[in-house]
Amino acid sequence: MKRRNEKKIISKISNGMGLLSTILGIIFPSKCLVCGRDGTDLCLTCLSDFPGAERESARWIFPIFDYRYPPMKRAVWLLKYKGKKTIASVFAEVLYGRILEELSELSIMENFREPVLIPVPLSSKRYRERGFNQAELICRELIKINDLRHGLDLKLENNILIKIKDTEHQVKIENRKERMTNVVGSFSVRDESINQIKGRNIILLDDVATTGATLNEAKKILKHAGARKVIAFTIAH
Repeated sequence: MKRRNEKKIISKISNGMGLLSTILGIIFPSKCLVCGRDGTDLCLTCLSDFPGAERESARWIFPIFDYRYPPMKRAVWLLKYKGKKTIASVFAEVLYGRILEELSELSIMENFREPVLIPVPLSSKRYRERGFNQAELICRELIKINDLRHGLDLKLENNILIKIKDTEHQVKIENRKERMTNVVGSFSVRDESINQIKGRNIILLDDVATTGATLNEAKKILKHAGARKVIAFTIAH
């Protein structure tokens, strides 16, 4: 209950900041970080031209773009640390197409149907600092797109998986083994939510995967709670 009240307070603050951002956007219009087009921090045309993810990842993780590409890093940074939330909607457009593509096969080959969409959560401390969870923003944009296009039987659940331990930023840890250790025991499933995922197919969503340690830990907890199958999508790797 305390965490939910805390999220409501932060949400009100975030909404106020969103209004301020809108006003500033009118005074200082956004420009695409690549082509300079007015009205957006990143246009879909430019994002679609970003190089795809090439580095090897686990078979159940589906990254889209190469995080090493400087404009990709810049876009993620603007979303996470500068609150450029319009970038979440552009990311969601590309993600939606990829999810449709992968699920068209998985639904037939592995009976992956009626998935539950779960954003990788932030710790309470990180959420207070940032005022929002970038993965949740992208998920909400995905649901908006799906409500318009009706392409998937998809349900968003953002309060099932919680982060119970504030960990060091994975990007600051270079050693792979230390990254894996860093996130051990950092996630939990709410007791009252176990029935919502038992026997269900889960789509985890995060902005960036590096070693996959965070996604692996989240998957382990969800499977332990009874999830049928877990896959993950990320913007970059």
